[in-house]
Amino acid sequence: MNAPLHTATTAPEGQAPQVQTLEGVLHPHPGESVLETLERHGHHVEFQCRSGYCGACRTPLLAGKVHYAAVPLAFVSQGECLPCCCQPVGAIKLDIRKG
Repeated sequence: MNAPLHTATTAPEGQAPQVQTLEGVLHPHPGESVLETLERHGHHVEFQCRSGYCGACRTPLLAGKVHYAAVPLAFVSQGECLPCCCQPVGAIKLDIRKG
């Protein structure tokens, strides 16, 4: 079974991976999860498992697509993502701020 690709509203395809937050644009390192990118830039996101098991990091995905290397066990609705275990596909926009 292929891992899911979750989407929100459309974002430009083929764009370099980037994570837009309410404070600005962050650039992930290759292979880095969205959570790791956020942490590296000073964001404090609630999480428990770092593997998509618990859903504690569930975050609104306002625009763009994310990819999960493995299907997360936690429920993820359209317009949401689990930053702990996903990577951006091009540019994504999250409803999150530092805190």
